[in-house]
Amino acid sequence: MKNYYNSHDVKRLLNLNSLRTAQLRVKTMNDDLKAMGYWVERGKVPIKFFHEKYPYVELPEKESKYLSSAI
Repeated sequence: MKNYYNSHDVKRLLNLNSLRTAQLRVKTMNDDLKAMGYWVERGKVPIKFFHEKYPYVELPEKESKYLSSAI
């Protein structure tokens, strides 16, 4: 079961051309989490938080089945 997206996943999900742009998006989301008092995993963002920030991006099939059972 996967709990985090890395920058390669974010690049693929957002159809970005640059890995650096995906890394910056992950860093920004981690900065938001850190400001809310959470511990962050550098270079990774929790799947649930990613989809709160980008609700229009659909969950891949295998992640959606795990997240819906955890909610």
